[in-house]
Amino acid sequence: MIPPAGIAPGKEDLFYNDSHNAWRKELKKFVAKEIAPFVEEWEEAGEFPRELYKKAGDFGMLGMGYPEQYGGTSDGIDIFHGIITAEELAQGSGGISASLLSLNISLPLILALGTEEQKEKYITPVIAGDKIACLGVTEPSGGSDVAGIKTKAVRDGGDYILNGSKMFITSGMRADYYVIACRTGGPGTSGISAIVVDKGTPGFTQTPLKKMGWLASDTAVLYFDDCRVPAENLIGGENSGWAGIMSNFSQERLGLTAGMNAYSQICIDESVVWARDRMTFGKPLIENQVIRHKLSEMSRMVNATKAYMELLTWKVMNGEKPVADLSLLKVQASKTMEYCAREAMQILGGAGYLRANSGPGKVERIYREVRVNAIGGGSEEIMLDLAARQLKF
Repeated sequence: MIPPAGIAPGKEDLFYNDSHNAWRKELKKFVAKEIAPFVEEWEEAGEFPRELYKKAGDFGMLGMGYPEQYGGTSDGIDIFHGIITAEELAQGSGGISASLLSLNISLPLILALGTEEQKEKYITPVIAGDKIACLGVTEPSGGSDVAGIKTKAVRDGGDYILNGSKMFITSGMRADYYVIACRTGGPGTSGISAIVVDKGTPGFTQTPLKKMGWLASDTAVLYFDDCRVPAENLIGGENSGWAGIMSNFSQERLGLTAGMNAYSQICIDESVVWARDRMTFGKPLIENQVIRHKLSEMSRMVNATKAYMELLTWKVMNGEKPVADLSLLKVQASKTMEYCAREAMQILGGAGYLRANSGPGKVERIYREVRVNAIGGGSEEIMLDLAARQLKF
């Protein structure tokens, strides 16, 4: 399937309609008022106020794409609204975006596999901003090897007893609901289940992690030591968790790509402003051909990634499952972000090495956030290998 040819008269482009453009306009205002002015304060503090979840819920950001019956907004909403959200939140920081939207990697599993009672219990308060949800899949012994999960849940009467640990969990300290991937059966994907653990459950503890980037993001290690969880917290049938975990990967990788490409564009924007103002050897820095070539190459990569992303978004919306392309897209986006951050640093010189509250802009923070984007959500190496297997190389 290919998208229809041509651009309708009066339309900005092929993929975005009036609803998308209106959402972007309002979201820009929200980010400019509620997030952008406080980014460096929150980065220094290592967290952002919990009240931001409520503000985002009231604004409608958290409920975007979720059914109306749980307080969401789904009529006329598609994946491009999510792309726009990721792009505009990039004007804040990666850490804020990651923690604020951790619901979008946890609630879809409940929406896909949960009972009506579970959906009402967990989805409704989270998209309202009253509660926080997160997903626990990654373990200390194997990051991208989801099929190798070792955290184990054993049925004991009306409960499951959970033992194991999770690593690099976004919203891991402050979440109220933890959707945990665990092993209830044999080895491999067929033995994996998903169960919700409430904060404060005996036998469940967390430890915060200090990181190179995403400083405002709450990231933690989770420990389960004979943690007794009611059997009613099981999402879907026993050993059926794999399908739910995998069902959201397409949109997650599209969202990650949108964020990475937005940060790449910010690197270009910051570089242009600096190069126009910076005088070197009696002329603006931007008048040097080598600088203009850097900016042109950065723009080429950003535009190529954006076109690839929008095409695949359209395909996913139309029922296709381009697994190989989505894997390659994520690699394309992380390599673009790495290149743009590196070149922006070279253009800004020593000023780019300063933290944003001392230096000219955002490039230093973006530079530090490159690696988490190249690893999280599926590392470049895993993505390339997955693509190779899908393409039968």
